[in-house]
Amino acid sequence: MATLGLVVHEGREAALTQAEDLGARLSAEGHEVRRLADSAGADGLDLVVSLGGDGSILRAVHLLDGRPVPVLGVNFGHLGYLTACEPGDVDAAVGRVLRGEHGIEERMMLRVEVRSADGTVVGSDHGLNELVVERTGHTIRLGVSFDGSFFTSYAADGLIVATPTGSTAYAFSARGPIVDALHRSLQLTPVSAHMLFDRTLVLGPETEITLEVLGDRPATCTVDGRQVAPLEEGDRVVCTASERTARLVAFGERGFERVLKAKFGLEDR
Repeated sequence: MATLGLVVHEGREAALTQAEDLGARLSAEGHEVRRLADSAGADGLDLVVSLGGDGSILRAVHLLDGRPVPVLGVNFGHLGYLTACEPGDVDAAVGRVLRGEHGIEERMMLRVEVRSADGTVVGSDHGLNELVVERTGHTIRLGVSFDGSFFTSYAADGLIVATPTGSTAYAFSARGPIVDALHRSLQLTPVSAHMLFDRTLVLGPETEITLEVLGDRPATCTVDGRQVAPLEEGDRVVCTASERTARLVAFGERGFERVLKAKFGLEDR
């Protein structure tokens, strides 16, 4: 028998109903089912089923806190880029995973550390999609360094450091490139840059990226939508590839171009 965790989008009635039904069926079969509310509940899990959209999968990965537990995404959202099945297929999908009839996609993650001007670490997090340093009022200036060597400064509404998985999230809205989700790289994309140089930089996965707040305009640091720390002049955000990976359930050979066609409505063009 298996131990399964459920992460459910609380704002979607259909997801809540299916979570109740799924939990009851699995319990009747002798499995242990938990509704995950914090990282402590993730100990000993064999599988996490996320019922919601891509945001629910990000939450599931966060709650796992580095545990190498696979996540099965069920799409109750609009795009569902990270999900593996639709609501009508959930019973069959869970059954296939419990029988070992599935694949695993290992997705690169970020490690983020916020340091105050005196070098004190004031916050840290790991993320699957992106790090965002963004203005809280006016346009901000951010100094960017790679592996300790200063590159340039940006005047912008913010900067995004995305994984390949995150290339279809906020970075996509900021006109960053679409990157194969199984690739390993870091993409640095400015948000509404007030300068001529506004292109995305695609960097090697071993690069250490440091973003420093220049000037007295405040900013904020978020990872996958979670606030890590407010930022003031001289504060630095250091971002590297994480030693963690997200393990997403996949069925069959999805293929990068097939996912793009399906999720972005390109099938009929």
